[in-house]
Amino acid sequence: MRKLLFIIPLGLSLTAMSCSNNVEPTSSEEKVATVEQENETISKDINVAEFSELIAKGEGQVLDVRTPDEWASGIVKGATKMNFFDNDFNTQLEKLDKNKPVYVYCKSGGRSGKATKQMKEMGFTAVYNLIGGIGAWDAAGKEKVK
Repeated sequence: MRKLLFIIPLGLSLTAMSCSNNVEPTSSEEKVATVEQENETISKDINVAEFSELIAKGEGQVLDVRTPDEWASGIVKGATKMNFFDNDFNTQLEKLDKNKPVYVYCKSGGRSGKATKQMKEMGFTAVYNLIGGIGAWDAAGKEKVK
């Protein structure tokens, strides 16, 4: 009987403690991890329809990471051109507003995928990669400018 009188209050105490919603990170590392989760970059691969819809809103930055030879065939209207292969590519990326969405594309999606990863590491808040690149844009009959 004594054991039962000891076990019941102990069980109730543990239950009450486990139901608490006010769990605070205890170590500085846990607090940093919590802040990083809250500030996580939106990084998403999107199709032509989504890409077109988002850039039409005019709230972000369109980025073409192809080469100058590739730009000669035309770019998405309003795109900023930054050659992914330039030695100072990261420095060029720093010129963009990290707090505005970036809509990035290349020829087929490979370089823009890598650029998306770089921008995420640099602290950009939202980066959208065009699946299939300018090839998919062309196949969908979307407009380009010279």
